[in-house]
Amino acid sequence: MIAALNEVEVITLFVDDLQKSIRFYKDVFGLETLYNDDDCEVMKLGGLAINVLKFANATTLVEPAAVAKPGSGSQMIFTIKVKDANSVCAELAAHGVSLINGPVDRPWGRRTAAFADPDGNVWEIAQDI
Repeated sequence: MIAALNEVEVITLFVDDLQKSIRFYKDVFGLETLYNDDDCEVMKLGGLAINVLKFANATTLVEPAAVAKPGSGSQMIFTIKVKDANSVCAELAAHGVSLINGPVDRPWGRRTAAFADPDGNVWEIAQDI
């Protein structure tokens, strides 16, 4: 067991119609915005954040894996906050887990790395930098 993998922080949903999805989460869940730009909106859901992200911008999070087209498979990535992305990546490798990408410093102030479960569901670790 890797002790650092115990805090889900963000659920990212890849969406076709950003504005429609934002309206849904605000209207149905009553979520408030934490961050937004032209490509995404991050909203507070209890102790989690929901990030609705345009499909076109999802590829950089999961590449070289492919982003599923609407209705064709998983359309989300689960993010776990960690204190040290590099050390967690080393622990993942020690457990035989291959990284899909990373660790990489992102322009939004996070150091991230992605890996998949046996069914291809993508998990991301993210460190504040």
